[in-house]
Amino acid sequence: MVYKRGESISSREVLNTRESEQHEVSLKFEPFRPELLLHCYRLLGSLHDAEDSVQETMLRAWRHFDSFTDRGPGSMRAWLYTIATNTSLDALKKLGPRTLPAMAFPVADFRQPVAPRNNEIPWLEPLPDSWLAETTENPEARYTRLESVSLAFLTALQLLPSRQRAILLLCDVLDWQASETASLLNITVSAVNSALHRARVTLEKNYRGGENELSLPGKPNPATTDLLTRYLKCWEADDIAGLVALLKEDATLSMPPVPSWYQGRDAVQVILRDVVFKSDGQKRWRLIPTSANGQPAFKVYRADNPQSSFQPFALQVLTLDTKLNQIQDITAFLNPTLVEVFP
Repeated sequence: MVYKRGESISSREVLNTRESEQHEVSLKFEPFRPELLLHCYRLLGSLHDAEDSVQETMLRAWRHFDSFTDRGPGSMRAWLYTIATNTSLDALKKLGPRTLPAMAFPVADFRQPVAPRNNEIPWLEPLPDSWLAETTENPEARYTRLESVSLAFLTALQLLPSRQRAILLLCDVLDWQASETASLLNITVSAVNSALHRARVTLEKNYRGGENELSLPGKPNPATTDLLTRYLKCWEADDIAGLVALLKEDATLSMPPVPSWYQGRDAVQVILRDVVFKSDGQKRWRLIPTSANGQPAFKVYRADNPQSSFQPFALQVLTLDTKLNQIQDITAFLNPTLVEVFP
């Protein structure tokens, strides 16, 4: 918009111009939103916190766009990652790490009552695989895109101090050089290398990598498809014996926000019989396949009685042992709102 000398500019016209400029700048950032969401999720372990962090990143980037210096391909991406990482580190000072029952508590005795839900604990949240669809793989990285969002990896990652967590993600997931990471965090290269070494040692002690099934939706092998189909049918038929037969001998069952978790077929069978399927009504469960954290998952619906309708109840994420074609872990997130988040 061009104005002649002496012509007045109304406050509305100024506002419209600013909004237009903001929109134009914001469009430059949007292509990076999916990978920034994934990066913030890895750091924070929460869908909602990641979305808040990216929103704050976009706001900070817009406010300080005048300070951005375009140094060629990749410079805006690096600049936005710098803002997103520091925004997430700021958030972690208030939020702290997230966890899952098996990492935070000893295995429960199935002969004792199940612990009540604890919503005060910051539990790790599952990630819809749709968040992965628009991000790219880096073949040079130490960890693949799928492995770096698996529940096992993320749970171990949360054990790291926030700065170490950021450094490991930047170097071993995004494949940044130590010098690039040092520049982002405003520390020395030797400090990056030292923190990265400590982070790798911790991860090696707490993470079993590369052992389980990780696959994008629509790509499971026939044996996996058959296993998951049988699993679904057993749930909907109240077939506890059939469910237990699909589990590994040392399989685990956890149900955040319930702190209690169980290990071994016998223990899982008792909890399924006495807690999960304990009801006067029959066939109260409906499962719809989805995927989360690069793993098979199910949206779970429950009917309170045979006459009532099915309502969202939980999201189950399975970890599979593909060599044995058995289920290693069942993590049931008892949060009905998650059902609506997953396609």
